Amino acid sequence: MHKILTFCWLGIMTTVATSAYAEEDDSDLPAWAEEHVEPFRESVGNWVDNTSRQIDGFFGTGDHMQTKNESYLRFGQEIDWMEGDGTRGDTSLRYRIDLPTSEERLRLIIESDPEESQGTLEEQGSGRLANDQRDRRSSTLGLDWLESRDKRENWSNRVGAGIRLRLPLDPYVRFTSERLWQLGEGPWQLESNNRVSWFNNEGYSARTRWDIGRQLSERRHLRFISTVQWREEEDKLEYSEIAEINHRINHRSALRYSAIAIGESASNPRMTNYYLQTRYRRDIHKGILFADVIPELHFQRDVSYDPRWAMTLRLEMYFQREISRDYF
Repeated sequence: MHKILTFCWLGIMTTVATSAYAEEDDSDLPAWAEEHVEPFRESVGNWVDNTSRQIDGFFGTGDHMQTKNESYLRFGQEIDWMEGDGTRGDTSLRYRIDLPTSEERLRLIIESDPEESQGTLEEQGSGRLANDQRDRRSSTLGLDWLESRDKRENWSNRVGAGIRLRLPLDPYVRFTSERLWQLGEGPWQLESNNRVSWFNNEGYSARTRWDIGRQLSERRHLRFISTVQWREEEDKLEYSEIAEINHRINHRSALRYSAIAIGESASNPRMTNYYLQTRYRRDIHKGILFADVIPELHFQRDVSYDPRWAMTLRLEMYFQREISRDYF
């Protein structure tokens, strides 16, 4: 796997700066790299799909081979640098096994990295999740009960329960509720996503996110995102405000410009970090291999709001039988 990623990086870093406005095709990789990537992607993608369908067939119905399956495996490698902190590298493996025919509304789900284990709002918001905040043992096995409601007309709720697959086993219960409103006759939409969960080893946590946005043009979208999160393990209330413009340059490249403010505490509210972020994302190869370049400028409270630069380089490969291009 590391050999494959080395081949990819060599091909990517020479083209990522100039490919955004270049003539569009399906791949930026040189032929020698593509010869290594494509057979490997097809082999692993077929294995992921076949494995998930076989599990689905055991728990579900005879339609498991025809039903759309959203299982995936994602392998990533990233390099993080922050002024004053140095450089860190990280390799990650994330997956989700979807079993759509287990029941119409009762779904058996196996996935890595549940949202509750993905760190603070500051780390989630920047996309630069610190290495020591990632819990490699945080895979979960659970059942989700879904309401067959359209969130554009009613609150759409989901109740889940299961275990985190580590020793000692960590049972959990989770409730999620979503709603989407069209604001009048105009272009603005408001979306609400709320979650309350309990893990035996970590206690309760709650998160509410409100996202209001509109299309500015065919390729530009404006969003304002407000999030509040509390976790019993840390007993700290966190909140964030994000303003961002998403710009789809073409069918393989996108840019996101963000201004982000992070705060904490209810009794003594204070802002802990302000930062500006630009994220360039490029579909390097046929909807399966993506590269991100994420420069940031931070103004953190613990260093007297002195400006500090940060940079993340990330490479991700997705494995599915049916190639999807919606990873932007």
